[in-house]
Formats: sequence, structure tokens, C-alpha cells
Amino acid sequence: MEHEVFVPVPAERLREVLDDPARVARAVPGLQQDAGAEPVAGRLKIRVGSHSVTYRGAVRVSRRDDGSYAVEGEAEESRGSGSVELTLRIALRDAEDGCTVTYDGTASADGRITDLPAEAVEGAVTRLLNRFAEHLATAATQDANGTDGTDRTHDERAGAGAGAEEQTPADLGLTEEPPVPERPSAFGADRPAPSHGPEDEEDEEEDDEDIAEAAHARRTMIGRSAEEVDHAPPRGRYAPVPAPQTVSPPGPLRWAAPAAALAVASAIVAVRALRRRR
Repeated sequence: MEHEVFVPVPAERLREVLDDPARVARAVPGLQQDAGAEPVAGRLKIRVGSHSVTYRGAVRVSRRDDGSYAVEGEAEESRGSGSVELTLRIALRDAEDGCTVTYDGTASADGRITDLPAEAVEGAVTRLLNRFAEHLATAATQDANGTDGTDRTHDERAGAGAGAEEQTPADLGLTEEPPVPERPSAFGADRPAPSHGPEDEEDEEEDDEDIAEAAHARRTMIGRSAEEVDHAPPRGRYAPVPAPQTVSPPGPLRWAAPAAALAVASAIVAVRALRRRR
């Protein structure tokens, strides 16, 4: 496995971060450190395509005599019997406006990761190495800005204190200030009285009705839950018009007319039969 990443940070700044295991652990994307364990140890979730595999293990970073860094690590799946071993070499090469981070190493794995497509696994590893280099550069930049910012803040405070000692009472605003002119009052000015016509009176009456309706709505909402208020039907002018209801006669009355007709017909038939017999 070989890969290169350019970062806009000098190589010396990155070496300062790689020499500190705690900052290296913070630069590993997605690493959840275990309490009381080694700095670069914990759980790491790797997303490969639509799948994700979580490993638990540790990584050791050591500096070589040639200025490169050796990375050795082993981990096991948190849910499964798979494992992975990593041997990596990180070299920093100065470049224009930054440096180039070169990765060179090998890795062996078994378990769920072997069932996934090789291209997807290679893309996930490349993305992980890119983000690791970016986090290293971010950590180096933050450390540099924090040191410079502290020195500038101290210098600014010192300069402000010296300037305050040289200021005189007149500079501090302790001298007598001129009186502030009074603003002209609008009550004393000649302003024509507002004229109210019939249209204005009608508008005022409508506003009064809206205010009264809103007050009634607020009074009805007091003491009710939010769900009841949300599902309560609107009132006032926005209340829905009830649909007309059809009045249907009760059940016994519906059968009364047919029964009466049947009784009358039976009586007529009986009378005719009796007349024929006579």
C-alpha cells in the first residue's frame, strides 16, 4: 500500500505532533479512546461502502533514525472473530507551501472485511489516511496559532497598560462636559388635531372586535394542554360551518304505514269473502 497526501503545514510542525502520542490519538478520525489504556488505543469504526466494521485495538508510533515514523498496530472485531494487523511507514517530505506525507506499508486481515469488495476497502483506507493527515495538519496549525495568540495577547495587554499610565485626566474624560441641549418637545408645537371620519370609526370597531375575539381565544386556551389546543376546532369567524343534517323518522314509525296498509287490505278481503258466503 502506497499513498501520498499534501498538507499546507511545514514538516517540522507535523513531526512535533507525531512525537506526541496523545495528539496522534486525537488525529485518528473516529477513534474512541479507552480510559486508562495506551494513548493510541480504543475502538475505531471503519465504513466500507454501505457496511461498517468496528475494531478494538492499539497502535504504536515510533520515530526512526532517518526521520520517518514506524506505525505498528493490531486490532480485533468488536463483534466477530476477525482481526487485522498493520505495519506502516510515514515519511515527511518538504514541498512548496507545505509538505507531502507519504504512506508505505502492508496490512493483513480476516473476518468480515474480506467479504467486502476490494475496491471499496481500498477507498475506505485511502479516505482514512487522508483524514488522518488533515487532522495532523489541523493539530499543528492550532498549536502554532495558540502560542502566537498568547504572545500577542500578552503584548497587547502590556501596551494597553503602559498607555493607560501615560494618559492624563483630560484624556480619560474626567473634565467637565458641556451641557447637553434639551430636545424640543412635541407637546408645545402647533399640530392640527387628527380628524376622524366614518371610515376610521368603522375600522376602530373592527379592531375592537378582533381584540375581543383574540382575548376570548386566550381565555379558552388557559388550563388546556398543548395537544388539546392544537387539535381544538377554530372559533369565531374562522369556525367551520356545520353540514346540514337529514332528519330521518325513527324505526317504529317507518314500519307503521306499511303495517296499517296491510291491515286495511286484509280487512277488505275478509269482508268480501263473507259476502260471497251469504
